Amino acid sequence: MSDSNSELTQKAIEYHGRDGKPGKIEIALTKPCASQEDLSLAYTPGVGMVCLEIDKNKEDVYKYTNKGNLVTVLSEGSAVLGLGDIGPEAGYPVMEGKSVLFKRFADVDVFPLCVDSRKGDGKTDVELFIKIAKSLQPTFGGINLEDIKAPECFEIEERLIEEMNIPVFHDDQHGTAIITLAGLLNGLKLAGKKIEEARCVFVGAGAAGIATAKLYLEAGVKKENLTLCDSKGVIYKGREEGMNPQKEEFAVETEKRTLAEAMQEADVFVGVSSKDLVTPEMVKSMADKSIIFAMANPWPEIMPEDAKEAGGFIVGTGRSDFPNQVNNVLGFPGIFRGTLDVRSQKINIEMKLAAAHALAELANEEVPAKIKDFLSKAYVKDAANRVFDGENPLKTDYIIPKPLDPRVVPRIARAVAEAAMTTGVAEKPIEDLDAYEKTVTERVKK
Repeated sequence: MSDSNSELTQKAIEYHGRDGKPGKIEIALTKPCASQEDLSLAYTPGVGMVCLEIDKNKEDVYKYTNKGNLVTVLSEGSAVLGLGDIGPEAGYPVMEGKSVLFKRFADVDVFPLCVDSRKGDGKTDVELFIKIAKSLQPTFGGINLEDIKAPECFEIEERLIEEMNIPVFHDDQHGTAIITLAGLLNGLKLAGKKIEEARCVFVGAGAAGIATAKLYLEAGVKKENLTLCDSKGVIYKGREEGMNPQKEEFAVETEKRTLAEAMQEADVFVGVSSKDLVTPEMVKSMADKSIIFAMANPWPEIMPEDAKEAGGFIVGTGRSDFPNQVNNVLGFPGIFRGTLDVRSQKINIEMKLAAAHALAELANEEVPAKIKDFLSKAYVKDAANRVFDGENPLKTDYIIPKPLDPRVVPRIARAVAEAAMTTGVAEKPIEDLDAYEKTVTERVKK
C-alpha cells in the first residue's frame, strides 16, 4: 500500500469514529419537545388521535408522518463499491454515506438498511430480499437499492417496481446510466455527430453496463450500433459461456470477438469494468472525435491523459480529480426530490430521460456570477482553466455540470416532477414549476 493510500485510510477511519459519535448520520427532531404539553402531543395521549386519523384514511400517513420525505438505502452488501461481496455489516458505511449525500444535496431524509438475505450457500436469496423490501412499504416513501450484484439486482428491482406502490430505484444501474447519457448528449453535440449514427462499445455487462446500454437505446442509439463486452469478450449471438438473459438481449451478429476488435471505428466507449482494459492503440483505432467514458473506480479502464494523447476527443471518468466526472450524486438526489414531491409511485423511463436531458442542458447554460464565484472556490483548478466561462460554457472538459453546482438538484427535480405529471404517475401534481424549482433551490441551500 502506498503512503498516500495509508494516509487516506487513517484519515477515513478517524473521520468515521471521531467526536465520540461513530458513523455519519443521526436522527433530529422537527417539533419541540420541551414541555409536558409537548410530550402529550408527541406521544401519548395525543399521538393516538393522529393514529386514528390515519386509520380512517391511509393516505394521511403522508400528512402526519415523515414518510413523504423518507427513503431507505437498502442493500445486502453483495457488490459494494469496488470491494465486492463483503456483506451487510461491512457495506453499512457506504449506505450511511449515500444517506449523507441524499440529505446534503436534496434534503431527503434517509434511513440506511443493510439486511441479511443470504441462502445457506451464501448466495442472495432473491425471494427473501423482495419480501423484506415489500414489508418496508408502510414506512418509507421510496427505496434506493444499492450495491446488489448482477444478475440478482435485475430481478429484484423489476419485481419490486411491479409489486410495490412506492418508487424503487437501483442507483448502481440507473444513476450511472442517466449521468453517462447526459455526457453522451453533449459529447455528440461537440463532436458534431448524431446519436442515431453513433457506434457505441461497452465493457462491463453488470448492473451499470446493462442499464446504461438500455438507456442509450431509449435515447436514440440504434441497437445494431451497440456492442456489449464482458470479461469473456464480445457478447455475440450463439455465445454460451458466461451468458444470462440480460446479456442475451444485447447479443449481436458479428465476427468480432475481443474488445480491441469491437473498438475499431467506434464513436463511443463506455467502461464500467476494471482498470487497464483499454490501451492507447485501441483508442487510436476509434473513429475521429471519439468519446471515452472510462468509469472504473478508483482506476479507470485507461487513464485520461493516455486516452487524450492517443486521440480521444472527450474523456470522462468516475473520479473527481479529472475533468468530466460521471458521479451518481449528480442524479439520485434530484431524482428522488422530484419523485417524492409529486408522490409518484414509479420512476419511469420518461423521468430518467428527463433527468439526463436536464443535466445535459444545464451544462450549456451561462453560469450566474454568484454560482461561478462559489464553483471557482470549490474547483480551483477548473476555474483557473476558465471551465465555467462563456455564454455557453460547454467544452470538451466540461460536458456535464459539477456535483457541487447548486443548480443541479433543483433543475433535475423539476424535470423529473414534470415528466411524472406528463406521464400520469404523479399523485400530487405541481401547478407552478418555476416556483417549485425556486423552492427546492432555497430548501437545499439551507
